[in-house]
Amino acid sequence: MTAYTIVNAVAPIRVCDIGGWTDTWFSGSGAIFNIAVYPYAEVQIHCRTELDSSDQVGLTVENFGDTYSVDRKTSTYSKHPLLEAAIDLMSFPEDLNIRINIYSDAPPGASTGTSAAVSVALIAALDALTTGRLTPHEVAQLAHFIETEKLGLECGIQDQIASAYGGINFIDMHSYPRAVVSPVQVPNNIWWELERRLSVIYIGAPHSSSVIHQRVISGLGESPEEDKRLNKMRRLARKAKDAMFEGDWIMLGTIMNENTDVQRMLHPDLVCPSFEEIISIAGSYGALGCKVNGAGGDGGSITILSDGDMSRKRAMLRELGGRFTVLPIYLARQGLRIWKTSPRSGD
Repeated sequence: MTAYTIVNAVAPIRVCDIGGWTDTWFSGSGAIFNIAVYPYAEVQIHCRTELDSSDQVGLTVENFGDTYSVDRKTSTYSKHPLLEAAIDLMSFPEDLNIRINIYSDAPPGASTGTSAAVSVALIAALDALTTGRLTPHEVAQLAHFIETEKLGLECGIQDQIASAYGGINFIDMHSYPRAVVSPVQVPNNIWWELERRLSVIYIGAPHSSSVIHQRVISGLGESPEEDKRLNKMRRLARKAKDAMFEGDWIMLGTIMNENTDVQRMLHPDLVCPSFEEIISIAGSYGALGCKVNGAGGDGGSITILSDGDMSRKRAMLRELGGRFTVLPIYLARQGLRIWKTSPRSGD
């Protein structure tokens, strides 16, 4: 480590999670299909070697306008618990003074796994300050551990995996939280067409996925792993994988709609009136499918698969953009990325 080094890490977010809810502890086993997209979460750490540093860790969370010092000698997490818990858990040299800056173009609470992407990028950047290196899968596991075990929040495994791996993935969770991740590798013409057809609409109200989880869990009964609704989601995830390999857009759109229907059946609050309005508008422009992202609820976002007519898609987005926020996205071929740079001469 030089006297002054900059560590950078970025990780994509996730949309169109078919089979979400089956990647949880109460499901036991699951199957999930999801798509990693940019904008990514960005972490940059400025590191200086200082033998006497009473203010070792500074944290700036740009999206919230927060800048403060993190006390590594306490296990009490105040302003941003997920970030502070990661800093607390990761080990790095005592003589390092670090300044961490975190930013994402994806709004917090958009149900696209933004917090997981931030956590994955932060853990990887902090890991780069030590000898050895965690694999992307190990980073995803650690990020999930922090959220569920260290902070006691409800959280499935898919968001961290999508951020670590990137691309299009089929996740076979054989026994929570252990899973096999299979990238769905498609030729460029299918990749380009998928990117062209997808849209993500944010309804402008952040939500707490952990709270939504509690509502759903209470309605699953004593044997949630056998619930027919979760079984259907597992089947839909496998069908989505097959549709993606074939580039069968009609089938993929149908699966997206069916998955959203199952979300309605899990709990009526998962598909709020704003989502229903977006689904109705999208249908009037010929959209093939709509998938409420993540846990759903009274906030977050929804993924739309258009019919391929770009003029009609643009007209749809103009109408939706007058009432909601259209999030600019493009598919993320890569997942987690970490690299080091040196500051300009004289810094």
